[in-house]
Amino acid sequence: MKKLKILLLIAICFSSVKAQRWSEKKANNWFKKQAWPIGCNFIPSNAINQLEMWQANTFDPAIIDKELGWAEELGFNTMRVYLHYLVWQENPEGFKQRMSQFLDIIEKHNMKVMFVLFDDCWNGDPKLGKQPEPIPSRHNSGWVQCPGQKGVTDTDKFPIYKAYTQDVLKSFSKDKRILLWDLYNEPSNTKHGLETLPLLKKVFGWAREMNAKQPITSGVWNSLKEMNEFILSNSDIISFHNYSNAEHMQDHINELKKYNRPLICSEYMARTNNSKFETHLPIMKKDKVGAINWGLVAGKTNTIFPWDSKTKKYGEEPPLWFHDILRQDGTPYKKAEVNFIKKITNK
Repeated sequence: MKKLKILLLIAICFSSVKAQRWSEKKANNWFKKQAWPIGCNFIPSNAINQLEMWQANTFDPAIIDKELGWAEELGFNTMRVYLHYLVWQENPEGFKQRMSQFLDIIEKHNMKVMFVLFDDCWNGDPKLGKQPEPIPSRHNSGWVQCPGQKGVTDTDKFPIYKAYTQDVLKSFSKDKRILLWDLYNEPSNTKHGLETLPLLKKVFGWAREMNAKQPITSGVWNSLKEMNEFILSNSDIISFHNYSNAEHMQDHINELKKYNRPLICSEYMARTNNSKFETHLPIMKKDKVGAINWGLVAGKTNTIFPWDSKTKKYGEEPPLWFHDILRQDGTPYKKAEVNFIKKITNK
């Protein structure tokens, strides 16, 4: 607790460096030095959410190592991974030690990571401790928001969010194993709307003060004009989500090219939406757009089931998997699909 109070004080009193958004030239030069980013949103199969992944008693380096090894075999070089301020708040140093351990595993498998700091998706009341068991056949039944449904507008907690953001970025601001910082996943989701915008602006400001060597971004994902205008005018590189068909993906890319910045699609691949590896990866490789699909190993998140599984009933396995690539023993859901991924990544 004493350590946390010190960090809060530092965050409140921090004398900000007048860091600026990266220029188009700096962003594009940075991107040219990177391998084509291809990979997935990663959470180990034995974790239902970010809390279970990162809490001390459920953090599982062995499972993470095994599953990232499978990802390396696919030719993946980038993992997008969610953090949570509650785990940091409980024990900042312990949390960062686990992040360092995770980065050691990432490096072992010749990858880089996109860390996500905040998230407006799914359950709005995150709590530390034992996490719920999955609801059978329910997509992301245990995933939690960060900071949470009420936390987004709780300005009394903003100093904690600031301390979390700045402590994490300061601690890893020069770490070459981190590709970039994805500051906020799908702001406005889960009926938040524009109430998230004030916090989003603060998070960008707090992050910018750290003047990290890695770029910062937040993905555009819906049609909220004011939200998207802020994100697109403050992100160093442009990231976006697209779960639609190949024609829509190409149109989306063409529209975002006008910003003359590197593009990374940080979420795609939903088979029942006709968002597939075979149709989408050739487009993104041709246009030099980073490609980060949702999911690797089917597990406690139940993301093999579609979004509508909250209202529709499915058996042990849907007719067509929504997300994810591998079963828990490492075998492919679709062998031909895995062969295609390996071909496009030259594995």
